[in-house]
Amino acid sequence: MATQQKITTFLWFDANAEEAVEHYTSIFPSSRVTRVSRYGKGGPGPEGAIMNLEFELAGQTFLALNGGPQYKFTPAISLFVSCGSQEEVDRYWDRFVEAGGKPTACGWLDDKFGLSWQIIPTELPELLTDPDPKKAARAMQAMLGMQKIDVAALRRAHAGT
Repeated sequence: MATQQKITTFLWFDANAEEAVEHYTSIFPSSRVTRVSRYGKGGPGPEGAIMNLEFELAGQTFLALNGGPQYKFTPAISLFVSCGSQEEVDRYWDRFVEAGGKPTACGWLDDKFGLSWQIIPTELPELLTDPDPKKAARAMQAMLGMQKIDVAALRRAHAGT
């Protein structure tokens, strides 16, 4: 028996949840739509229109709702993508930006739907929390000047070279 995920991220879209889910599942491996629900006669959406989609990104379950224009995404919530290499950072970052995403700062970007993502190499927290405060501070200063995280530049700053 499969273990059910205890907490699921629920994303509210105006009327483009299907487009967003198609976009996200095209970016991440091991991703797929697992269920589609449609509005019935009782509304509040048009009968037969997609109400919500359950989907997986890299094995993690999410729900997307076509809920209307009442709510918008803010950077107060973001999806954190842990990347094992610069190549992985580049791949995800570039896919989002090429599709209309907007880089912000420190590894963050807003996708074309307004959802905030953090595309972060696993090495970043290690460099920022180094027991040597000077090394950690140099890495922090380097990161603060970046949009997309550059692991090699962080390492150089951390080392003081």
